[in-house]
Amino acid sequence: MEKKKKIVCMALAGLCALVLLGGCAGSYQARSVDLDAKNSPLVNPSILKEGEGDQALYRYVKPGFDAKKYTKAIIDPVMISKDGELSTSEMESFQTLANNAYVYLTDELKKYVTIVNTPGPGTMRVQWAIIDADSAKPVRNTLSTFIPIGMGLSVIKLAAVGKQSGVGEITTEIKYTDAVTGELLGAALDRRVGGKDVTELWSSWYNADEALKYWAKRIGYVLCTEKKLQGCVEP
Repeated sequence: MEKKKKIVCMALAGLCALVLLGGCAGSYQARSVDLDAKNSPLVNPSILKEGEGDQALYRYVKPGFDAKKYTKAIIDPVMISKDGELSTSEMESFQTLANNAYVYLTDELKKYVTIVNTPGPGTMRVQWAIIDADSAKPVRNTLSTFIPIGMGLSVIKLAAVGKQSGVGEITTEIKYTDAVTGELLGAALDRRVGGKDVTELWSSWYNADEALKYWAKRIGYVLCTEKKLQGCVEP
């Protein structure tokens, strides 16, 4: 009985410490992503260059690209391009993520361009692909967050590989082309991993979904700044 009480107290202490520290975001940028054809299905990976600061891990922008010329956008359905076979439940989860991503992206881009269905002058085509995603593991996540020894192991893993234990992750690539000519305007490849948001420990795909929300806001922010508009809000 004393041993059980001790474990409970340790868990509560870990929770209190995390709450006092303010917790972490639902996702944050990973330190790296493999740059190869498998992880870059939309563009030739050789054209991608390493991003800087808060940019995507790898990116491409057409020299002289003028975003102000584009007032409309076609948003293709978000694609799924995961290496290996998916189970029925995994496919359902990936499809939900793809559907959510389309909604998030549409909501952001319609602030700056008119969303259309057919190509025409001043129209860009936006293609987004989910390359890979991994759900959080709720039990391992809870242990690594609440129990002091688990918290220590999580910090060690973060320092070693740039990802805490038990959290989810997702890799995506986005591509912008001229809807009429097909000319490549820009592309980005990025990977985000889960944070330790106490309120969402039991939502196994929460980290991946939060990353998609972030990317959608980031894409809208970049378009806003490229158009040199006022009131651009950085995510």
